[in-house]
Formats: sequence, structure tokens, C-alpha cells
Amino acid sequence: MQQKKLVVALAAAYGLGWTVLAQASPAELAVATAALNGTTLVAAAGGGALAGTLAAADAGAAPAAAGGAAAGAESADAASADGSAATAAADASLDVIARVTVSARRRVESSQSVPTTLSVLDSSALEGNRVYRVQDLQQLLPSTTVNYVHARQMSFAVRGLGNNPASDGLEGSVGVYLDNVYLARPGMAAFDALDIQQLELLRGPQGTLFGKNTTAGVLNITSKQPTYRSENSAQLAYGQQGYVQGKAVLSGAFSDTAAGRIAVYKTHEDGYITNIHTGKKVQGGDRDGVRAQVLLEPDANFSARLIADYNREDSNNGTLVFYNAGPSGKFLAQAAAVGGHPVTDPSLRQVNLDSGSHVEVHQGGVSGELNWKLANDYKLTSISAARLWNFTPHNDDGLDVPVTLNVGSAARHRQFTQELRLATPLGQPVESVFGAYYYYQNLDNINFTYNGPLADKFNGTPAGAWSNVTSIGNGHLRVNSYALFGQSIWHIDPQWDLTGGVRATYEDKLAQVTRDAPYGGVAVSGAALASRNARFGAYNSGEVHLNKLSPSALLTLAYKVDTDVLAFASASHGEKSGGINLSVPGAAGVSSLKVNNEKANNLELGVKSNLLGRRVQLNASLFWNDVSGYQSNAYDPVSATSYLTNAGTVRSRGLELDSSVVLARGFTVSANGSFNDVKYKEYKNAPCPPERTGAFCDLSGRAALVNAPRWIGNLAAQYATAVAANVEAYGNVNYAYRSSTYGTLDASEYARIPAYSLTNLSAGLKLRQGSTRWDVSLWAKNLFDKQYYTSMWNTSPGAYNTVIGTPRQIGLTARADF
Repeated sequence: MQQKKLVVALAAAYGLGWTVLAQASPAELAVATAALNGTTLVAAAGGGALAGTLAAADAGAAPAAAGGAAAGAESADAASADGSAATAAADASLDVIARVTVSARRRVESSQSVPTTLSVLDSSALEGNRVYRVQDLQQLLPSTTVNYVHARQMSFAVRGLGNNPASDGLEGSVGVYLDNVYLARPGMAAFDALDIQQLELLRGPQGTLFGKNTTAGVLNITSKQPTYRSENSAQLAYGQQGYVQGKAVLSGAFSDTAAGRIAVYKTHEDGYITNIHTGKKVQGGDRDGVRAQVLLEPDANFSARLIADYNREDSNNGTLVFYNAGPSGKFLAQAAAVGGHPVTDPSLRQVNLDSGSHVEVHQGGVSGELNWKLANDYKLTSISAARLWNFTPHNDDGLDVPVTLNVGSAARHRQFTQELRLATPLGQPVESVFGAYYYYQNLDNINFTYNGPLADKFNGTPAGAWSNVTSIGNGHLRVNSYALFGQSIWHIDPQWDLTGGVRATYEDKLAQVTRDAPYGGVAVSGAALASRNARFGAYNSGEVHLNKLSPSALLTLAYKVDTDVLAFASASHGEKSGGINLSVPGAAGVSSLKVNNEKANNLELGVKSNLLGRRVQLNASLFWNDVSGYQSNAYDPVSATSYLTNAGTVRSRGLELDSSVVLARGFTVSANGSFNDVKYKEYKNAPCPPERTGAFCDLSGRAALVNAPRWIGNLAAQYATAVAANVEAYGNVNYAYRSSTYGTLDASEYARIPAYSLTNLSAGLKLRQGSTRWDVSLWAKNLFDKQYYTSMWNTSPGAYNTVIGTPRQIGLTARADF
């Protein structure tokens, strides 16, 4: 038991998951303890897996807390025998940049020792900035955009690449992982940040170890593990717009070899858009979820982490606000013809909807991660997971009269993944990870349109053609994906490392798209029947097969200028597999069902540095990414639907900076930013905007990618100081800026998203009463109540809707840890 306490204390000080240290020998723990008490890591770490791990974590520097001072200090309280050493390390971290560990190379190591461009947000950063949903991450991260309408129409983009939401038949360009499990749909991450340890954003193609469709980057989400000491918390937050959120966590030991953790949350929001038709608020609702875990460690050579989670949403998210009617104003004329009264000023944050929008989401899964320490310090890892995602929408037509009663797509997604990895011992001249990966997906969607009695009058179709007609279509997709991968690091000498990796992914996709004959409405013939069948007629694609091999590769050369400065250059190739659109094709025809691979070739130069005794951290990178077959959303005006297509060849190049400075004890200022020169190298058959005539337009050479700001900047400051015995005051402020960008694929000036900036702040007190720690904070999001828009969407005919950002929200949060 004494050894386990020592393990916990060391884990807190070094910022490592304690299971890493739990598999160390008593001799290795003695080495680590010596290092913790001031012995140089390089001198103390005489060998073995633990020594290699510690040496990777900024050799020669004093150990610091994991994921920020607060997290490290809390963990350090666990071990009475060795708590003083861990507490001293946590106190020291107030004067230096805290060490952060990541698993970007499927090994636990310091983020500053990894020759990859990445950013890390720990739990304290998320809480301090009141970021509790992934769609707000763009306010903290460089080169990042989150397109969000609701859980189905959601996408992550990095360096301008990846804005391709709302396709059931294709994964995103940015891979999302939750506790080492790949989430096939970006919307599967649309839950509240529940008991999160940290988020890692890896930018650029990740090729090998994160090779499942990651041509733009990876968002790696890690939840907190079960602890052997009691770690319990309860939190309640209240704010404007009817915001109420409660969270609770219980964690502790069942025995010396087993621990458990359970976390729950429930969130309610009234919404911030007024539906003047009903007088009620929309763009709010209810979300709740639970995550339960068990950690089993019967001996030093085996561990098992079992996780089950479930999340539910019942909301009216997805409420789009009218932005403008385009150059013709035809939408407003047609609305007036049927007696509609749309709200035409988006700054009013109002809509006029007779039926409104509604979203119901159910998602969850189970996973098991098993780790074996084999002979000679080899490590075998098995990760098995099954997940489900059910989405059911109700979408309004944007009017207060019955033109379209409900239109949209419901989806039922099931997936199973299995990954096996073998890692060679650390601390050797060559360190490698080899593995195999299998992914299975079964997805069904239902595309539906329920027209009202005014459909013909609004759309100008022959009498009886569309009015009161119902159309139901079905899409089915089955995916089998197989991959083999390997990556090795050759430590050429103490200063030079060469990393190489390859991955081969083969995918077999089978799909079928059908649409039943329309029903309802009156019996028609002639022109009315032709119009009805053209828009809603029966369709059967038959079986559509897509079989693709997608290779990925990585080569990185890293040079340790000294113990605090790392320079690197990398070349990588990533491929995002092709897909199949699961909706009936419109004007683009049957050929639009299939989408080819997206291929990315990336060059990168980077430097990571800790300066002035680790009081300054400065990281920078230059990147150049050429993408062929870029996958993006297009809008079909004939069917009034969006579909994915290969939008030509794209070049993304630019500069990223990420820095932190400890100005005084407890006072840290951080800044990150990106300049992204992203444009189409060739895209000759782009859809034309309404201000231009023709079926296709040439966007070649134009910086016209969807939601790809040229400039992104984020500035943050944190200050904490003791004001009395057992009382600490703290404050956080965050400023985020995004330059103007196009909002739709047609690059219309009528759909341009204006530049905007947001300011968030929080201030609070932490106090300790016995074994209980209290944290009470006052916070404000969008402090200056800026009017801003996060995405634009085409609507027929030639008009645009928008997702409007949240107004100022002031609230109070109280938390108890016990």
C-alpha cells in the first residue's frame, strides 16, 4: 500500500497517468523519487521503461504538475508519505510553465518533446474559460474552426480544411478520439465536457498512429481515470438565458487492485433566439449524460480500463436565423406571396416559425482498454469499443405559414472498433509501435419531406404538384475498414531523432439509396405530375460499392538544440477515404453519389522551446499542405439539399505561434495565433453564387474555402494568489479574434461571415475547510455582447440563413471537492 501511495504522488508530480508508474519496479520508483527531490533526471534515470518516460519529459528540468498547477496539486494530496515532495513540485509550478504530458505518439511523454504541432487544453483551462462544449474550442485554439448547427450538421476544421458536415456517408477530415476510441461522426463529440482530463489538438495529417481519416488533424479527448484515493466533487452553475448545469463525480478504490469512477451531468438552457410566432425562446434545451469506469490492476504487468457512457439531448438547436435574400430578393417575394412574415434583421435574434425546430440525440458506448507489460518491457495494448448514435430532427421552413411542415434526415449509426498495438521498450536506440486496426460501421438514415398546403404557391410549381405531398427516402451504408500501421523513432545520437511511419488502410463500403413514391396531396397529371415526380419520384440506386486503399506515411527529423529547445522538420501524406452520399441525387446525377479519396501532402518546420528557466514557452511552426480531391459540401438548388463532392485541389500554407509567459508568481499570459493562406489551386466546376449566372463557376486561385479565416488570434491571462490562510483568489480572461471568411461553397459575397472578436472572463475564490475544497466563481461569456455569426447556409431560392452566436451570458458556478 505504501508503494501505491508513492506511485500516486509521483504521478501527480510528473504529470503522468499513475498506471504508467504503477508498472515500474521498486528500483525505478527509487530513481524517480530521487529525481523528484532534486536529482537531475538524466543522471538519475539509469534505464528501464520508467526512466525512458521520465527522461522524455523535459530532461534536466524540475518536475511539475500535470495539466496545470491545480490538477497537480490536487493529485499530490493523495499520498501522505510522499505528499510533501509532490506539493513542493506543484508550488514550484506557479513560477514556471507547467509540464503537460500527451499521448500523441501513443506513448506518455512531455508535449514539448514531441516533434508535432499540437495544442493542449487541460481541465482547468476548460473550466476557467467556461468551455463546456466542443463548439467553443475555436475560442482557445489556433487554426481551428467548428461548424455547428446541431449534432448532425457539425464539423471540425484545422488550417482551413475539414468543413464538411451533414454527410452520413463520409467521415470528417479531422479525426476525433475519445479515450483512444475513434468517433466516426463529428457530432458524436457534441456532448458537454464531462470529467475531461485534457484535450489535445494535433494539426496537419497524422498519417500513421492516428491514421483513420485524419488529413487535417486530430482532436484527442481524454477523460479522467479512476483514482485509488477518494476524489469526489459536485458542481452547480447558473447563468443568463436560463442556463443551469449540474455535475457530480465519485471516484475511489474498491480494493488495492481495483478502482471506479462515475460522473454525471445535466444541463438546461432556455435559448437566446425568440420565436415571435409563439413568444418562446429557442436554440436551447436539455442535455444529460453519465460516464462510468472501472480500473483493474491485479498486478504490475496488467491493467484494464472499462468505460461505459451515455449522452442524451432534447433541444431546439438547429434554429437558423434569416441572414439575407441574396441579390434577387426572390425568397422575400415568395414569402410575401403566401402571407409569410420572416424576420429579416438577424441582429434582432428573432425568428417567425409556425412549427419550429427540434433535435433528439441518443448516443453512447462501451470500451475496454487492456494493457500487458510483457517480457523485456514490451507493452501490448488492446482497445475494443462499440458505439451508437441516433439522431432525429424536426426542421422548419423558416416561415410562419405552412409551406414545408418538416424536412430533414434522421440517422441511426452503429460502429465497432478493435485496435491492437505492440510497443517496444523505451530508452532504446530504436523505439517502435506496431499495430492493426479494424472498424465496422452500419448506418441507416431516413430523408423526409412533409409539405404543407402552400408548397406550390411558394415554389411556383403547378397546382397540386407539391402541396400536402410527403416523400420518404432511405439510405443504408455498411463499412469494413482494415489497417496495418507502424512507427519507429531512431535516436541517432543524444541530439538527433528520426521518426518514420506508414499505415495502409483498406475500406470496403456498400450503400444503397432509395426513395418511395410520394403520397398525399391531390391526384395530378400532366405538368403537375411531372413536377412531382421530378422532385419526389421513386428512386433506387441499387447497390453502390466503393473499395479504396488509403496509404499514409510520416517522416520527421528532430534536433535537440539543448534540453529546452527542439527543432523539427516533417513530411507527411494522409488520405481520407472516399464515401457515398446517402441522399437521392439532384442535378448532379448518379455520379454525385460517390466521393473519391481526399489526399494531403504536408511539409512542416517547427520549433518548441522553454526559455528563461521555463518561465517562457514559445512554439512556432510553418506549414504547407497540398490537398487533392478536397471533400466539401455543395448545394443542389434542384433538390434543395446539400451533398458532398470533391471540390478540386486546395493549398493551405501559413504560420502558427503558441506561447506562454509566467510574468510573476501565479500570473501567466498565453497567446496563440495563426496566419492561414488557404485557397483553391484548381476548382473549375464550383457552384455559382446567386450574383453570378451559369451552372458552374471557376474558383481556381481564390481564397474562397468555407469558413477558413485568414487570421485567428487568442489571448489569455490567468492570475492566482493566496489572500489568506487556505484561501486563494484567481481570475481568467480570454480574448478571441477571427477574420472575415466565406460561409458557403459558392463563395457568395452575400454569405460572407464578418470578422468578430469575443471576450470571456471569470474570477473566483478557492478555499479549504478540512478535507473539503470550495471553488466559487463569477463568469461572463461574450462580455461585450458582440453580435457574431459562426456559419452560413444556403436556402432556396438564392437566400442565406445563419447560425448566430450566443449573446452575453453572466453566471455563477460553485464547486466542492471532497
